[in-house]
Amino acid sequence: MTLEILAADVLAPFSHGFFTRRGGASSGVFSSLNCGYGSSDQKEMVAINRARVASAIGIDDARLASVHQVHSARAVPLESPPGEPIEADAMVTATPGLGLAILTADCQPVLFADHDAGVIGAAHAGWKGAIDGVLEATLDAMEDLGAQRSATTAVIGPSISQAAYEVGPEFLDRFVDDDPGNTRFFANGTGDKYQFDLIGYGLQRLRDAGVGHAEWTGHCTYSDPDRFYSYRRCTHQRQADYGRLISAICL
Repeated sequence: MTLEILAADVLAPFSHGFFTRRGGASSGVFSSLNCGYGSSDQKEMVAINRARVASAIGIDDARLASVHQVHSARAVPLESPPGEPIEADAMVTATPGLGLAILTADCQPVLFADHDAGVIGAAHAGWKGAIDGVLEATLDAMEDLGAQRSATTAVIGPSISQAAYEVGPEFLDRFVDDDPGNTRFFANGTGDKYQFDLIGYGLQRLRDAGVGHAEWTGHCTYSDPDRFYSYRRCTHQRQADYGRLISAICL
């Protein structure tokens, strides 16, 4: 099976892709393009998968940078792949030939590009990172490298959709305490539950931050098990572990 790569025309000509789970070397619940070393998958298989991704965006796997994601709002500038793990949830660079890779399994993978300035970024934005400001931090870090918000494009890749994202009243309270207007991202669910629109929230944060253009690829990770890994689906099905999707961009 060949790699399946979802691309966004607005990010071209920068080499990039939101990769589905197809076209990898892993098996079982990790079938097949699991790119997460944090999973219990065989490390050799993960390395093969990441090398395939790097090749697909035109770089050697040694030039594919990633960070130790911790649901933070930290964005780091990079000139080369980190020698030691860095705790952060976003990266930016103006270095040609350097790829930035984000891992997700329901959270938002967001790829950024200022074509005129030659600056790119990649962010992992779950609900916690998004409310704490990881998207804005990515834009700040890009500006430090010469980018302009109004000239920056941001694309959200495959993420959990509102229909699949059930949350409790305490979750709603957290968002309303931050901004009463956030109620528009919640729909009534079953009983005292709500359905949270993570993607709509991410898009609004990006637009409020002044990004030139923001869009979503339109893919839900939870509802399409043949193409995407999903942490929440794994939990509901009582599976022992789950794979991690990869999204990457390179100058």
